[in-house]
Amino acid sequence: MVEILRFKKEDLLSYVIAYMSKLGVPEQDAEIVGDVLLSADIRGVDSHGLIRLASYYGNRLRNKNINPLTPIKILSETETTALIDGGNGCGQVASYKSMKIAIQKAKKSNVGVVTVKHSDHYGIAAYYAMMALEEDMIGISMTNSQPLVAPTYGRSAVLGTNPISVAVPSYKEYPYVLDMATSTVPIGRVKVFEKEGKKLPLGWAIDSDGNITDDPKKCQSGYVGALMPLGGSDIMRGYKGYGLALLVDILCGVLSGGSNLTEIGFPHEQRDADVGHFFMAININAFRPVIDFKNQMDHVIQMLKDAPKAPDHDRIYIAGEKEYDTEKYNMEHGIPIIAPVIEDLKNDGEKMGVPFNIKPVSSEVRDSLHS
Repeated sequence: MVEILRFKKEDLLSYVIAYMSKLGVPEQDAEIVGDVLLSADIRGVDSHGLIRLASYYGNRLRNKNINPLTPIKILSETETTALIDGGNGCGQVASYKSMKIAIQKAKKSNVGVVTVKHSDHYGIAAYYAMMALEEDMIGISMTNSQPLVAPTYGRSAVLGTNPISVAVPSYKEYPYVLDMATSTVPIGRVKVFEKEGKKLPLGWAIDSDGNITDDPKKCQSGYVGALMPLGGSDIMRGYKGYGLALLVDILCGVLSGGSNLTEIGFPHEQRDADVGHFFMAININAFRPVIDFKNQMDHVIQMLKDAPKAPDHDRIYIAGEKEYDTEKYNMEHGIPIIAPVIEDLKNDGEKMGVPFNIKPVSSEVRDSLHS
């Protein structure tokens, strides 16, 4: 059983801004970081939310492994493309500004593609893809990451969880928002299971001998164990997830001239993470009127929802739909954070001189955050 406390978004955002500012991050940049982290908790992707504020971003900023000023620099540029050096700064800030550039290029030239190197963890991939929705565009967001995933037939971590997100606007229906790791799960989900004292479902990870494990501690420490690629073992066609993970690494690392695979740093290492990102915005109006596109998207979504249902199921979901429902509920009832994460924030905030004194709007006890 785990206690879940709910908070107002504005209260949590104010805390993140104060916390990051204490570590030298400019207030406007701190607000970007906070909004990205909280968007994860609001949409039910708690593995990428406040659980990482102190344990990842706080530690790396304190250890001088992240430049709090995020001095991004455009290295090369055309009307439709840009290559950006993230300045070893906050990944959220470099990514937000880079996706803005991609969108502006798409407004002028119908497509915008931006790659980023020398950056750090950027949070929830969907945040940046969804930025394009506000402009009636299709958005794409990818990032490579620290080696946590074993390639098919391997037994050590070589690949990142390397997420892919694609956001597509619709008219009356929720937008299509795909946000998926190319591993079975992101490492943050494993950390949530560890915090809740739960065993992993079999097929998520392997130990150092290459055997499937349900112990979350046996797949998080560098080359000791690993997550499995999307699909799992070869019999479950896990080589497809392996192939997608490598594709992300090519677009984020090779295309940008950045780092790849085991060259990317772990959070506990005293060096730059050297993460790369890929962003793309596509102007739908370059192909056809947006309203026609969005109406057809509604039609496609409705056809899927009207398909025959499996036994004991009365609803078919579209990518992103559950997250939109979760967001709607959490914005009304408060953002849910598990008690162990709040305890970590309180302990770290006390050491930092930024006390976590926010009063929850409610609390509850459940088997897990997602039960």
